[in-house]
Amino acid sequence: MCGRYASARKRQDLLEEFKVDLDGTSQELAADYNVAPTKKVYAVLTRPQVADGEKPDAGQEAVRQLRVLKWGLVPGWAKDPSIGSRLINARVETLTEKPSYRKAFAQRRCLLPADGYYEWYRADKKTKQPYFIHPADGGVMAMAGLYEFWKDRTRADDDPLKWLVTCTVITTAAEDHLGRIHDRMPVVIHEDRWADWLDPARTDTGEIIDMLAAAPPSGLVAYPVSSEVNSVKNNGAHLVERDGSEEAALF
Repeated sequence: MCGRYASARKRQDLLEEFKVDLDGTSQELAADYNVAPTKKVYAVLTRPQVADGEKPDAGQEAVRQLRVLKWGLVPGWAKDPSIGSRLINARVETLTEKPSYRKAFAQRRCLLPADGYYEWYRADKKTKQPYFIHPADGGVMAMAGLYEFWKDRTRADDDPLKWLVTCTVITTAAEDHLGRIHDRMPVVIHEDRWADWLDPARTDTGEIIDMLAAAPPSGLVAYPVSSEVNSVKNNGAHLVERDGSEEAALF
């Protein structure tokens, strides 16, 4: 799974790196080295430039946007948005089957920029060692995600909080060298596939699954970090510093 990650790049850097056409953010998110579920996160998506919840005109062009979403997917049919805290990850193997993800997978795919993510290795029954897993070249990690719109029917139509926009991270079986730490990992989308992944006109889920299956290796590497990351109360660049203690040198 992916339940914690780091995202410290500035908004302007993401706009340039992902070649975004429209800055749809209303705020600059602070560097966050301990992103946890229910937090606000940056997401890159492609859709027509219309207000949340509105349907675009026929033939209206879709544009690549940077948005701020809430981590934890709330399907449009949900009665209570609290369901989002349980839908932080979507298994790629069941995307076309689960009602929570099926429609979003066909029409609302996104990229979630990260510097890397954390995973915990269980050394024994009492010890879990955190690892920071990140691109070996230091570049941005574009995690595959889905996003959804949820309408709060208790609010007035002109209330800016009428629509809640949320997201989830898609996970897959971990590559061999990372599977020693944990058996799941985020799906990573390489730059040459960003446009195809984000294109809302590509609704053939079979083709999209084939594209993911044909993806090259993630290029991720891992190293142990301090157990300070275990608490969501802790934050700062020191969380991604290598832990050189003997206890942490598991591999």
